[in-house]
Amino acid sequence: MGLNKENVLIVDDDINILELIHRHLQSFNYHSYKAVSVKEALAILKDSKIDLLITDLKMPDVDGLQLIKYVSEHYPQLPKLVVTGYPSVDDALSVIKSGAIDYLVKPFTKEELKNAVLKSFSGRIHHQISPNKTLKNKLDKPEAYGELIGSSQALKKVTEIIDRVRDNKATVLINGESGTGKELVARAIHYMGKYSRAPFIAVNCGAIPENLLEAELFGYTKGAFTGANENRNGFFQAANKGTLFLDEIGNASAAVQSKLLRALQEKEVVKVGSQKVEKIDIRVIAATNNNLLSLVKKKIFREDLYYRLTVVDIEVPPLRDRKEDIPALVDKFLLKYGVEYKDQLISISASAMELLKRYNWPGNIRELENVVQRAVIMCDKKIEIDQLPNNLKYKIDFPEDTMLPLHEVEKRYILKVLEATGHNKTKAAEILQIDRKTLRQKIK
Repeated sequence: MGLNKENVLIVDDDINILELIHRHLQSFNYHSYKAVSVKEALAILKDSKIDLLITDLKMPDVDGLQLIKYVSEHYPQLPKLVVTGYPSVDDALSVIKSGAIDYLVKPFTKEELKNAVLKSFSGRIHHQISPNKTLKNKLDKPEAYGELIGSSQALKKVTEIIDRVRDNKATVLINGESGTGKELVARAIHYMGKYSRAPFIAVNCGAIPENLLEAELFGYTKGAFTGANENRNGFFQAANKGTLFLDEIGNASAAVQSKLLRALQEKEVVKVGSQKVEKIDIRVIAATNNNLLSLVKKKIFREDLYYRLTVVDIEVPPLRDRKEDIPALVDKFLLKYGVEYKDQLISISASAMELLKRYNWPGNIRELENVVQRAVIMCDKKIEIDQLPNNLKYKIDFPEDTMLPLHEVEKRYILKVLEATGHNKTKAAEILQIDRKTLRQKIK
């Protein structure tokens, strides 16, 4: 056993347990690294080739469960074995959901450790051969679907549609507020399906000047316009055989809409400045935070293109409709920014998490990520309420009836903010992100 001298990383804040496991592993002919904290473990993982992680669960500052989640995301092929003196059913389920292969309760015998290590290494082989058969994926409510994080019913409805469309090339229109993760849905459709090895090209139609969008999408020939110094393929040609994701599709001009319709109907494109037809084999996924149907009624968006785009329609729920997903999303951002900014894992207090769950998130997941990112920078090892922005510290609900004119929704929300802040105009203006003069005018 252990002829290849596999490297094992042991993480435990108890020096005696650390040394005991180290000696046992030496007798099994393994090489081991020792870490008394998650921060030390992260440094070793960064600089050394590790074949197995053995970690305690209950540790000060940052616990072993967060380490397992981080390793599962950044070192997915690395097997993980948990040892703990505080066993519980909830802990065991959390450990398995986070990606650990086995769970060993202290005190354990040398033989029990040996068997658990062997089982973890055999589990690694199984994981490499069958990544879709792991314990995590067998759970009823997985916390991740591609890059989509959460287990709420609202998100489940989205993933059910993704399962229906991921293996075909039906055109999909994704609707949702800004910051809800529409591109993540598009990526899940592509990368979770059988065309995942083909290109995925994302284009923000709102970020490209209108006079250049057509050339960028369909390509152009040399001399087609000033500055066209060579023949160049567009995004359609680049995404051939794969997926082209067109974000903010409502910004497309009439000329671009006409060529999009032809591309969808005839499966062909023509470069700007050319007469030559080029055949394409492509799946188009479009996204918008506008109401395209209202643009159709206003004659701004082509009706025939609208129906071509909406073969399958996916509505991405706002974060306020899937608040049970907030803890999982926060965990993801804590892992990401804790390592990036602090070279350690950052935790969050229960009261701070409760504040995040209570807020309505008008900026959706993008706003949540921004808040967590800032809080990680401002905190030491744990995020407390003090590190969260003031606008989260007041209970402010959106008007329940959203089927109202925009000015009426704004009026009701401003009144709620004033009520929540005890009519403190300075605080209210800060929450609304307007100056006091503007607030006074709106109050009048």
